[in-house]
Amino acid sequence: MIDHMKTTRRTFLKQSAVAVAGATLLSGKLFAFKAGGQLTGIQLYSVRDEMQKDPLGTLKKISAMGFRNVEHANYNERKFYGYAPKEFKKILGDLGLSMPSGHTVMGKPHWDDAKKDFTDLWKNTVEDAAIVGQEYVISPWLDASLRKTADDTKRYMDVFNKSGELCKKSGMKFGYHNHDFEFSVKFGDESLYDLILKNTDPDLVIQQLDIGNLYNGGAKAIDVVKKWPGRFQSMHVKDEILSAGGHEKYESTVLGTGIVGVKDVIELGKKSGGTKHFIIEVESYQGKAPLDTVKECLNVMTGWGY
Repeated sequence: MIDHMKTTRRTFLKQSAVAVAGATLLSGKLFAFKAGGQLTGIQLYSVRDEMQKDPLGTLKKISAMGFRNVEHANYNERKFYGYAPKEFKKILGDLGLSMPSGHTVMGKPHWDDAKKDFTDLWKNTVEDAAIVGQEYVISPWLDASLRKTADDTKRYMDVFNKSGELCKKSGMKFGYHNHDFEFSVKFGDESLYDLILKNTDPDLVIQQLDIGNLYNGGAKAIDVVKKWPGRFQSMHVKDEILSAGGHEKYESTVLGTGIVGVKDVIELGKKSGGTKHFIIEVESYQGKAPLDTVKECLNVMTGWGY
């Protein structure tokens, strides 16, 4: 059993990927489509323990707060939080919620290199994402074994593009979500992240920029958005402070109270980053209840006009 309150997202995703190999809440105003096409939501990993214990009750609380869109972080054995795709879509719909995107790690179990094709495991993932109504199928991890060298990375970016082609057949796009290693790992003078963006087709593979995670990799979100205009259809909206004793230097906190300069980053994303979806994610709570922290973030975003 994973202690979710003490486990970083990085560890959680590694453990989830191993398991596969072996076998989001804002006001109506915030979630409504705006003139520019923005849509803001919440990553359900923010309330991971609550979703594990009582997914239906937690979704009800999220809806009652005013959230209208969520992003999942739990898909196992063709179920979302224990519910089949059609059932989960109905649950969301009955609560006035939808799920434009979701996180499922794509890795070695999903690609048959000999056949040069995806395994049924990934084909089913894409099929179920379409059934539940996703626009984006997002992989939030790139296993170290797939990025040992620049050439290894480029070869797997071909798989990323092929996943984009597969998703396109169902009217969706494939996406990638960064952590921190993409910026600290370098091949010569080039970062892994730059290599990823240079070798993926923007029409097939979107980038979901986590504007907080990258600080532990030595990067700044504002600089990344400036360097790669138009590449970030989705953003994880997150603020960071110095960690009070965690495994990483920085940890997430309430929006507007940390070092990210969140408002400037999301405004630039809206203006030149191509961002349509802004998704709040909180991973650390500084002693507060997760739902209370999420609500604080909602209030901040609403105050900014999102």
